[in-house]
Amino acid sequence: MADAFLSHITDTLKQIESEGLYKRERMITSPQGGEITVGGKQVINLCANNYLGLADHPALIDAAKHAMEPKGFGMASVRFICGTQDIHRELEQRLAKFLNKDDSILFAACFDANGGLFEPLLGPEDAIISDSLNHASIIDGVRLCKAKRYRYLNNDMNDLEAWLKQAREDGARHIMIATDGVFSMDGYLANLPKIRELADKYDAIVMVDDCHATGFMGPNGAGTPDHFGVDVDILTGTLGKALGGAIGGYIAGPQPVIDLLRQRARPYLFSNSLPPSIVAAGLEAIRLVEEGDMLRAQLFGNAKYWRAGLEKLGFDLLPGEHPIIPVMLGEATLAQDMASRLFDEGVYVSGFFFPVVPRGQARIRTQMNAALTKDELDRALAAFGKAGKELGVI
Repeated sequence: MADAFLSHITDTLKQIESEGLYKRERMITSPQGGEITVGGKQVINLCANNYLGLADHPALIDAAKHAMEPKGFGMASVRFICGTQDIHRELEQRLAKFLNKDDSILFAACFDANGGLFEPLLGPEDAIISDSLNHASIIDGVRLCKAKRYRYLNNDMNDLEAWLKQAREDGARHIMIATDGVFSMDGYLANLPKIRELADKYDAIVMVDDCHATGFMGPNGAGTPDHFGVDVDILTGTLGKALGGAIGGYIAGPQPVIDLLRQRARPYLFSNSLPPSIVAAGLEAIRLVEEGDMLRAQLFGNAKYWRAGLEKLGFDLLPGEHPIIPVMLGEATLAQDMASRLFDEGVYVSGFFFPVVPRGQARIRTQMNAALTKDELDRALAAFGKAGKELGVI
């Protein structure tokens, strides 16, 4: 490889590090859980998407183990060639029923689901109006589509309506509104009731990425539409967060939409099928969610307790009702220093900074889960108080 190219890459890495933006990974040597082992040290984990604490649940582990003997380890193929087993369709139909949709289609991850959604459904005659804080996977999926693109200010319904009017004036054949159900860096919920109202007014389609809501938001755990009691047209989501924390994404929606995606969604057509063990564990996760009132109550009880404790200590928090509770710090170096000090005190968190969040809005994104105990939360609050005072945050 050319020396000049490698030198350029090395200089870029040095610049990232000098700006305090370099990301480092710690090695976990235990299962994911409320407490984990990192580098031989037991720490309280406050930064996983393990909302319901299912990532090390015995029932999911057993389901995965018991699926491998009759179904095998992997599919070694894409779905339409020879990679579809009966349990793949069982999971798709179970997801669709859980989410109150006609059908669903599985992907390797929700990044792939969002990447494959827009291009088969919309063409140059159509328009996509996307929230400015949408996940990177939505942004990339929209880029792959030839539809006209509009972007509205985060959760600003006046701005959304202005772009809906503009898209209609521009002669769009079909309009799709694309939004996260929960904006993962902030814990804010999309205003789905108003989005639905505007979509109906302007004859638009509503697409929601519900990765940070499926399994625990709403009275049935079916996500932000369930939480608000509204219907949306297309839902994307993941098995990799509340539903066991492994891997796998999906799109759920009307039957013709799902049928066309099976024919033309490139990440579906050209990626291996999910392994049988993951599919079986996904089925078990849905069963637990459907019986999971106590898990959801524990999750939101923990979130309320944690938020109140941080506020009492004097930290700057973003408001909200979601188990994502960001602690605002401002600068990237401070966020990394805070995360490092907290690790010393036995609390595992990550600093988030540019380009994941805007410059000057660095933070520690804490996330609650149902597996955390009150004792663990109290120990974590004590650690936050000590580190925050040492660094001049509080």
